[in-house]
Amino acid sequence: MSTVSVSAPVSQRKKVTTLTFRQKKEHGEPISMLTAYDYPTALAMDMAGVDSILVGDSLGMVVLGYENTLPVTMEEMLHHCRAVARGAKSALRIGDMPFMSYQVSVEQAVRNAGRFLQEGGMEAVKLEGGRERVDAVRAIVAAGIPVMGHLGLTPQSVNQLGGFRTQGKSASAAKRLLEDALLLEEAGCFSIVLEAVPARLAEFISQKISIPSIGIGAGLACDGQVLVTHDLLGLFERFTPKFVKKYADFHGEMKRAFGEYLSEVQARQFPGVEHSVETTDEEWQAFLRVASS
Repeated sequence: MSTVSVSAPVSQRKKVTTLTFRQKKEHGEPISMLTAYDYPTALAMDMAGVDSILVGDSLGMVVLGYENTLPVTMEEMLHHCRAVARGAKSALRIGDMPFMSYQVSVEQAVRNAGRFLQEGGMEAVKLEGGRERVDAVRAIVAAGIPVMGHLGLTPQSVNQLGGFRTQGKSASAAKRLLEDALLLEEAGCFSIVLEAVPARLAEFISQKISIPSIGIGAGLACDGQVLVTHDLLGLFERFTPKFVKKYADFHGEMKRAFGEYLSEVQARQFPGVEHSVETTDEEWQAFLRVASS
């Protein structure tokens, strides 16, 4: 009687929650966050020990090929959220609320936020904006859904901001960002992303709020950091923001691999014998007899 060998399951680390975020800030421990849009990427991040995975509406640009994040729909977001949820079990999973999914009314904002948890397998949502989003944040939190804020460069407002530009450089703009951060904290956000703001301002805001700040292009003093994974891996070649560090060149490696495959197919070098399957000589001869009868 044969036995089947079953590999021992990979030990699962302790679940990261919004409470973990607050505890890390209190203890001065940096928070790590990355974006993911599919199962294998989320699985690899979870195994690597990333604290939080954001299913960002950046998928519109780096996965779906849109010019910006504005065309991304709720259905597209939920599709990718479900894939990520299958791969990430320990990291805190956050769904990015797309353009016009929370701006029309507070009721719509709460309903769509709930869909991220009910249909997308997320554990929190992120939305952009400051004082103009306080009512929506308060209502979503009241419904039992954790909310991450997002200030500074808010891509969904790219047309209003005049492009992808650093925010909070003037004294008045910096003061407004600080006020917005305090308002979001008061409304119940468990953390706030600070994107493309001066490092000194991000540090000042981080010290003034009791909830964690997650920086992207906002310097080293934030309580945590986030990057778009396709930028980090060198997979998105359209442009690379100044604040991105490329840890790999997967786009170049993909082009190399595709080129090698193409050359071998054209030269009839692939597939080789080791990549092919065969039947036995006896069965092949039997087939020939049947085929010729």
